[in-house]
Amino acid sequence: MAEQRRDTGDGRGAGERDAPPAREVLERAWDELVATARRTAAEGLVVGTSGNVSVRVGDTVLVTPSGVPYDRLAPGDLCGVALDGRQVLGSLVPTSELPMHLAVYRATDARAVVHTHAVHATAVSTLVTELPLIHYMAAALGGPVRVAPYATYGTEKLAENMLRALRDRTACLLQNHGTLTYGATLPQAYDRTAQLEWMCRLWLTASSLPGHTPTLLTPEQVTEVAERLEGYGQGR
Repeated sequence: MAEQRRDTGDGRGAGERDAPPAREVLERAWDELVATARRTAAEGLVVGTSGNVSVRVGDTVLVTPSGVPYDRLAPGDLCGVALDGRQVLGSLVPTSELPMHLAVYRATDARAVVHTHAVHATAVSTLVTELPLIHYMAAALGGPVRVAPYATYGTEKLAENMLRALRDRTACLLQNHGTLTYGATLPQAYDRTAQLEWMCRLWLTASSLPGHTPTLLTPEQVTEVAERLEGYGQGR
């Protein structure tokens, strides 16, 4: 399950007092952020300047700027804000979806957030209130993926709806809008986005055959997979 926490009043977690990150650390994180943003476009998860990516370095959140094509972003375009939204790095205006990103960082242990307008996931968001349990990889996202009710992009209302859908999860769908995932790293957040889009495509494909209804997993089966996933991989 996704670990959620609440920050203290100054935007830091209890007992957390990060020193300002060194410039070279920020620059490396920015390079990885730009590479991840470009990957969302290259792999068809966004079109044009839609979607956005962020990464937390200490108490600074680096985020893609508003309205700038990802292939035009350069090292000198580094854009960063404090957890209260104050811009602390760069001159480019941060993404209009900044309220969603900051809400995730304030409420969870996230270190990276990826938001896309993936086609299949967005289509599913218009059909159901929760992605049906079509595949056991739902367990990797904390369980059944909920759909956050629609609200205008860039608003605090959308951020509130998103947080409710994200409770005990690391991913959610945004109704008539797209996806949002988070992780401990940018690769993890991106992988969760890709997994979510794949599951949505799978469900849409299985549901499209007239006269047939997809077989779904039970919550108990997904919980069993979640327990097995805790020991998955190389352990390093």
